[in-house]
Amino acid sequence: MPYLSPPSLTKAEQQALLEASSSHPRDHLIFSLALGTGLRLSEIIGLDVGDVYFPDGKPRGRVRLRREIAKGGRVGDVFLPDALAPKLATFWGYKLRSDESIAPDAPLLCNQAQQRLSKRRLQTIFKHWQREAGFDRFYPVHALRHYAELGIIVTPRSQTCGGPATTSSLPRDSPVTSAR
Repeated sequence: MPYLSPPSLTKAEQQALLEASSSHPRDHLIFSLALGTGLRLSEIIGLDVGDVYFPDGKPRGRVRLRREIAKGGRVGDVFLPDALAPKLATFWGYKLRSDESIAPDAPLLCNQAQQRLSKRRLQTIFKHWQREAGFDRFYPVHALRHYAELGIIVTPRSQTCGGPATTSSLPRDSPVTSAR
């Protein structure tokens, strides 16, 4: 049986998704994190405020994946591209305006009841924004992890002693750097 490539969004689809979601800070940040870091769905929704921000609201440059949210319980570090800093700053302001908790142990991404966003809800959100962006097909959330067309240099898990894949660079023309 031939090996089939995993589904991945084209650069144009990534740009359309980010542009369509640019007016919604939470959803835009979710897609930017996924495209910019390759984090898994469960890792993104498992992030706490303190994982991404210093107590003063300044974004961290590196996120430590805690055992309870990392696949297989493997702790690891993920570097946040510089292009995410302004998006994280915008999201901090959004959390403050929405009266969401900014305590270090509070969930980073909340639903309307200010509880941690569920995996199922994030899947529904992704489908909604694909529709808004005018996609001609629907992708699974996991497709956000596959961004080879961007030219990002990724070190696979097999080369990081079983740890998470690490992002080494983000090109200037990446949709993560250009939308909002």
